[in-house]
Amino acid sequence: MENLIQGITVALVGTAGVVALQWPRLQAQTTTQAIDPAAATAAHALQAEQLSLRKLLPSFGFGNLIADWTFLEFVQYFGDTPVREVTDYSLSGDFFQVVVDQDPFFMDAYLFLATATSFYAAQPETTVNLLSEGLKAMTPALPPDAYLLWRYKALDELLLLGEGQAAQQSFSQAADWAEQSPLPNASKAAETSRNTANFLKQDPDSAQAQVSAWFQVWSGAVNEEVQKLAADRIKALGFEIVIENDAVQLIPLAKGASNGE
Repeated sequence: MENLIQGITVALVGTAGVVALQWPRLQAQTTTQAIDPAAATAAHALQAEQLSLRKLLPSFGFGNLIADWTFLEFVQYFGDTPVREVTDYSLSGDFFQVVVDQDPFFMDAYLFLATATSFYAAQPETTVNLLSEGLKAMTPALPPDAYLLWRYKALDELLLLGEGQAAQQSFSQAADWAEQSPLPNASKAAETSRNTANFLKQDPDSAQAQVSAWFQVWSGAVNEEVQKLAADRIKALGFEIVIENDAVQLIPLAKGASNGE
């Protein structure tokens, strides 16, 4: 377990800061006006129809632009919290589908779309399918951070779908692809993924692997709600996240502390 903690601490310490800086720029400003439930529901239905149509229409060579525009629409959709509280986040997977269909190499969009689809729309199966679809267009070195999609897929399989064996294979693939990536931090990602895959190979229900996986979710969380969820799950598994001098560590809790004793 000590090697696991050291590995994920080193590999993921910078991720939280990067995402924390990016996400506020992506969130749309929400309105303070009262929400008309009927209007919100009608707008939600209209957007669903537009996305369904967009899935069917040819791109005419403008796939990248369609993907960019769709992602910007998703940002506005996701960031409008008052309206989402009236309707829901169920269209996240539809936005995700259009983006992957039109531009499977749009790497910057995957984290946000996957998080929204899995954690807010409660559709991890959709996320796994779309990540698999995107990966079909990629190679281990193109784009150079393609290995991240294997990690996202593994997290959903392990933590939300309870498919330990599938997660083990995805983490193993993440390690293989990271080892072939030219990115400077890829070697650490490869080590972390390989360690988690090995834990799962020995025990598909490994608590050690779950700690590692939830820590990855915490590090890449797109907002405080998902980060808190991950921290709570880590605490339930007997560990606490501690940040000191810009360094992130996992510290074992005293016996019984995870149960609030």
